[in-house]
Amino acid sequence: MDLAALHAPIQQEIEHRISRLVSSSSFVLGPAVEAFEAGFAEYCQARYAVGCNSGTSAIHLALAALDIGPGDEVITVSHTFVGTVWGILYCGATPVYADIDPRTMNMDISRVEALITDRTRAIIPVHLYGQPVNMAPLLSIAAKHGLYVIEDAAQAHGARYQERRVGSLGHIACFSFYPGKNLGAWGEAGAVVTSDPQLAGRLRRLRDHGQPKRYCHDERGYNYRMDAIQGAVLAVKLRYLDGWNARRAELARVYREALAGVPGLQLPEYCAGTESVHHLYVIRHERRDDLGAALATRGVSTGLHYPQPVHRQAGAGTGNDCIDDLPETDAAAASCLSLPMFPTMTDRQLRQVTEAVVASLDALQRV
Repeated sequence: MDLAALHAPIQQEIEHRISRLVSSSSFVLGPAVEAFEAGFAEYCQARYAVGCNSGTSAIHLALAALDIGPGDEVITVSHTFVGTVWGILYCGATPVYADIDPRTMNMDISRVEALITDRTRAIIPVHLYGQPVNMAPLLSIAAKHGLYVIEDAAQAHGARYQERRVGSLGHIACFSFYPGKNLGAWGEAGAVVTSDPQLAGRLRRLRDHGQPKRYCHDERGYNYRMDAIQGAVLAVKLRYLDGWNARRAELARVYREALAGVPGLQLPEYCAGTESVHHLYVIRHERRDDLGAALATRGVSTGLHYPQPVHRQAGAGTGNDCIDDLPETDAAAASCLSLPMFPTMTDRQLRQVTEAVVASLDALQRV
């Protein structure tokens, strides 16, 4: 991700916003954050957005606002960034992991209902790599069992499912604005989105020390407030998000056309009725590590998202009876490789990557 190239055309505009903010000395929450919250809520086709200090905090706030705590279970996936699960553990609840669909690497909805117990309170689907989860059957299962649905949309700013933006599909949605995201801050930031006014009000209180008004703490809260500078930066960048996402879609199309039919290479697949924003372009190959090393010798950097599933991390815990019941998750972790994907990527760079992938795999086949 070349952040310098992304920011160069809009840097003066952002710096002007920050300069005005410095003059006002309103550095925490305040008008800059409120303006961004209003714009982002509208963008997500929701009524409210509540800015906070990270995507991990957003998950924690969402669960806390729903009174999920010790003794409760929350179904999610293990093929995700660990922040999805930290929020569950921070509340004292237990994560229960559903396996993934090997084609999309998103939650396998057919596995969810069997995991529901009398302790299940919520489901957290992760719109991984910018690709929306198949939400309609998941929402039907949740409604049948009286469960909350919390979208982890940390990688899916602007993605659509059946013409609706992610963030407007569940009871609550959580976003990260880590700098490398499709919509990234100049530091750490996050947001929780909902159309429920009562939830929105509680989220605002919880992020600000549980205060309905200054120095009045009606419940235990958290210092999860968004810095005003991040609100100012994000308000500017939000105007450019659709254009950046369109370029990502074009890059993904070229990748798909150039790499289709390459022996042993599995390309991303997408759920019908969805519009991915291609936060990452993740391919799979059984000799992933060898392929990554070969690409590095040809000047192409790659990433691993994610090489060790959360259920195999010592600190993440599990409510599943047997962690070995996630074969597709383990298989994805062992074979996934992220190719370069950023909106300022040039056509020349794109050709360099695709040609390097084909040449590297050809060389590996001869070894």
